[in-house]
Amino acid sequence: MKRSQFSVAFAVSALAFAGASNAADPDLVVFDWAGWEIPELFQAYSEKHGTGPTYSFFADDDEAFQKISSGFKVDVASPCSQMVPKYRDAGLIEPWDVSKIPEFDNIADRFLSSKAFVDEEGVWFIPTNSAYTAIAYNTETVPAEDVASLSVFTDPKYAGRISLPDNTDDVWALALLATGVTAWTDVTDEQFAAAAAWLRQVHPNVRVYWSDPSELSQLMASGEVQVAWSWNDAVAIMRAENFPVGFQRQPKEGVTTWFCGMINIKDGPGNEDKLYDYVNAFQSPAAAEAMIANFGYAHTNEASLATIPADELQAADVGPVDGILLPQVPIDTAMRDKMLEEFELIKSGF
Repeated sequence: MKRSQFSVAFAVSALAFAGASNAADPDLVVFDWAGWEIPELFQAYSEKHGTGPTYSFFADDDEAFQKISSGFKVDVASPCSQMVPKYRDAGLIEPWDVSKIPEFDNIADRFLSSKAFVDEEGVWFIPTNSAYTAIAYNTETVPAEDVASLSVFTDPKYAGRISLPDNTDDVWALALLATGVTAWTDVTDEQFAAAAAWLRQVHPNVRVYWSDPSELSQLMASGEVQVAWSWNDAVAIMRAENFPVGFQRQPKEGVTTWFCGMINIKDGPGNEDKLYDYVNAFQSPAAAEAMIANFGYAHTNEASLATIPADELQAADVGPVDGILLPQVPIDTAMRDKMLEEFELIKSGF
């Protein structure tokens, strides 16, 4: 999905609280990824209200959707972009009043190009952060040439020593790229079948499907895993611990880029003014710095991101990539459900 850097100890602590509420301001309930209750992200909110919001945590997007669709009451949630159509189709969210978000115009246009986010009915999604999923590897045991291609995941040399995310979107982005597909908005049946077959080929090589960046960092630090399909934050954790990790963002087949943000949950129980105070706090330069320092993520607000020195962006591996990119933009809900179901079968050995 992670204080100068997100330490392994802090990551484990955050994971331990996943799914449980961390009580603070009862007038605003935030449903977010474990580890995102970092005070610098909502500093202006705390300064105004004397405390941070109440947090509850999830470990992946599908878990979050299931919980909210089952009636879990929150005011704001932070899914990644491809989940927004699913929330809309289920009638779980309502548009934002962007007149209450002064920094909205500074959000980069590329993060708002989908009609799933902005249409004649309003603005449904406030993007906040972006990064990559690419190849993390132990630079002392894995030659750079081995990670020049996504075929490293099918290489018998690394059987039992690779890890993939327990995340539908990231594993399908990987499989599609590995089988020659560079966009997923119009995947054919043949392309889907080829990607599924590739994942089944990789499955016996997988030591574990990681569910949290701290878990992956520990697997790699122990030597159990040598190569992984990873987010930026797991790499940030390992670098903070001086682990010899590389992050290959230019294998010949490409990597995937994604972004996440905030949705306004319909009939949220909290205070609407505080909801917008929270959203606005996240648009600040302080939040941009906290994202880079703790997760290795880039802010979607161009003005706030511009306050981060270019060398810090480069060091966090969120600078531009010259190679192929598969953007995790919204896809048809039925296709994503199909991906989810097939991935569950693959993980079960079928």
